[in-house]
Amino acid sequence: MEPARSLILQAIENGKHIVTANKAVISRYGSEIFDAANKKGVYVMLEAAVGGGIPVIQPLKQSLGANRIQTVTGIINGTTNYILTRMKNEGADFSEVLADAQRLGYAEADPTADIDGLDAGDKIAILASLAFGGRIKLEQVYCEGIRKVTATDITYAEKLGFVIKLLAIASRSPQATPDQDLLSVRVHPTLVTLSHPLASINDVYNAILVEGEPIGQVMFFGRGAGSGPTASAVVSDILNIVAVLQMQEAEVVNPIIPHEMMNCTHQHYCKIAPMEDLVTRFYTRFLTKDSPGVIGKLGTCFGQHHVSIESIVQTGFHENLAEIVVVTHDVLEGNFNQALSEIKGFDEIDSIPSILRVL
Repeated sequence: MEPARSLILQAIENGKHIVTANKAVISRYGSEIFDAANKKGVYVMLEAAVGGGIPVIQPLKQSLGANRIQTVTGIINGTTNYILTRMKNEGADFSEVLADAQRLGYAEADPTADIDGLDAGDKIAILASLAFGGRIKLEQVYCEGIRKVTATDITYAEKLGFVIKLLAIASRSPQATPDQDLLSVRVHPTLVTLSHPLASINDVYNAILVEGEPIGQVMFFGRGAGSGPTASAVVSDILNIVAVLQMQEAEVVNPIIPHEMMNCTHQHYCKIAPMEDLVTRFYTRFLTKDSPGVIGKLGTCFGQHHVSIESIVQTGFHENLAEIVVVTHDVLEGNFNQALSEIKGFDEIDSIPSILRVL
């Protein structure tokens, strides 16, 4: 982030237009950078910051500008998608595939930003800002990575008709009102039904699914990183700036293009709902003592906390402990967490190895 931030601000002060692929700087210091750019009358272009060569920044600004966007859902980190794809195809454990990814250059020597969801968090903050017309405070974006995803969970997910993906999601909250938008912006591993458009996105590929009115669904797909895709996005931004400068030089008056399509025009911050208010489904795997009535006890506790269960099955034994998998219907995350907190105190519960959301 430094010296990138300082160099960008100095260039703006000197009246230079900016083209950048640095999503970390934009997601953290975007307000400062865009305020400075607006003051100096220069453009900050960042197509390469999200999705590599996939054109998604300008489409959100221009082609989809007539729509009321409801949800942006993306696989926007190639490293984690590669790791999860290998784990699914080979039944391998996370640490084993991560070591391979580092050796092949898909993961950094310090892979924290990728595998803990921070890189995807930077990117969804940028996409949410564009889609919903407001600035995003990065610290309010919930980020959970893939460190705890196991080969066992991937196997169970497949049996249930799902695949596990690290999703970045920005959506309008059901609690939003006509006077006040309320967003949910989050990154976490997710069970995705096999019929979902994002389920088949594998290896280092990225995809962003945008849903809005009146367009419905539209998906952007391609390589999310690499010299070629990044160069494509960077040069595209340069050409956009050149085209506007040529129009200005020729005294072609079209204030909509430079003002609306190139600048950051929103000043307010979007209101982000806490995760406790999220309505979603859950997959949870329990290891319990093999005691009579434990499934019934789990079901009763969930019911008391208004958590509706779609399925609850004992899948087998793991080191003399019964393995029980629970999938819920849509529930309030706060209610689910309260139930889980109570369940953790049950004598029959040895551990809860996995808690994953379901799309």
